Amino acid sequence: MSSDISALAAGTRHARADESGGSRDFCACAQAAASVAAKYAEIVDRDARFPREAMDAIREQRLLGLLIPVDLGGHGARAADVVDVCYILGGACASTAMVFAMHQVKIACLVRHSQGVAWQEQLQRRIASDQLLLASSTTEGSTGGNIRSSEAAIQTSGSRITLERNASVISYGEYADGVVTTARRSEASANTDQVLVAFLKQDYTLERTQGWNTLGMRGTCSNGYMLRAQGDATQVLPEPYERIHSQTMVPSAHLFWSAAWSGVAAGAVQRARAFVRKAARASGGQMPPAAAHLTRARVQLETLRGVLQAALRTFEAHANDPDGLNPMSLQLAMNLLKVEASELAVAVVLSAMRASGLAGYRNDGDFTMGRYLRDVLSAPIMINNDRILANAEAAVLMSDPPIGLSQA
Repeated sequence: MSSDISALAAGTRHARADESGGSRDFCACAQAAASVAAKYAEIVDRDARFPREAMDAIREQRLLGLLIPVDLGGHGARAADVVDVCYILGGACASTAMVFAMHQVKIACLVRHSQGVAWQEQLQRRIASDQLLLASSTTEGSTGGNIRSSEAAIQTSGSRITLERNASVISYGEYADGVVTTARRSEASANTDQVLVAFLKQDYTLERTQGWNTLGMRGTCSNGYMLRAQGDATQVLPEPYERIHSQTMVPSAHLFWSAAWSGVAAGAVQRARAFVRKAARASGGQMPPAAAHLTRARVQLETLRGVLQAALRTFEAHANDPDGLNPMSLQLAMNLLKVEASELAVAVVLSAMRASGLAGYRNDGDFTMGRYLRDVLSAPIMINNDRILANAEAAVLMSDPPIGLSQA
């Protein structure tokens, strides 16, 4: 497995300045954490338990503060660095990769949309220094996956706020050091007039309302909870969630999630490749009957990587402009990335399983594909692709396709 993880990291080296003025090879750090994640991936999946050993390794590598600016104690990394880490972790343990990805989405929102707020900047310092893990709470009650609508409202009394929220899912909520959640701005606000607010663990209680017994991504422990929180008004990010959603939340989530799914797909291809090589050696160099499916899986994987890399280039070309991601064509591209990446990742793993034959279909042995397949099947339904495509219909009608292949 260690050689597989090394292969996933090949060609993706990015070093960034760290807080001491040196540099960090984030892929090497990710490889170290992924080696630990791989050792426990089967147990995490079997027992549906939080990947605590992997997260300890991620903390040891100081990866939770990747995106936090250097002057606040972080690494000042780019989205590309997070994408690489998610990809490498995904090849080892999908649940670990998804927990890391969701945490980094919240960090991206804090970094970009809370500048100048002392409480928010102090939170970022603590995340970087203490390697705090932030959970995400964006789904709620009857609104389900419609994260642009909130039922629960912030209640304000002087400089203090309270929130009671029936969260249908809070991934790894019991294991996080804090939670970042959407809410209505006030009791008088419309459901779509939302804010994003950060709470630390001492600020809230969680009462479990439903469990998490799923096919895959079992280690994310995405139970439902009644969230009851209180804090200071400065814990609410100053920009409206509508802007945070379009400028940071959606593009970051779709990039980081897609990277995690791509890593899962790459891990399946590596396992199928090992099977085909072993089978060929055992038969004196004759390829097994289903070897062609390995080639198909590799083609699909390269297509998936190309889709993700193109979206990443588009995002980074516009991310520093405060309104750079507002054009409808760019919003459409970021949404369609999630749809295409999730479908392609499933196709890759299915091809890898077919290449591995019965050895891949089994739930035991060195070449089993069950965990990869069950994990990656979450991709099209995590913010359901049908919802995204339905919401994109108007944008598709109003946005012209690019006139040239070199255009973003």
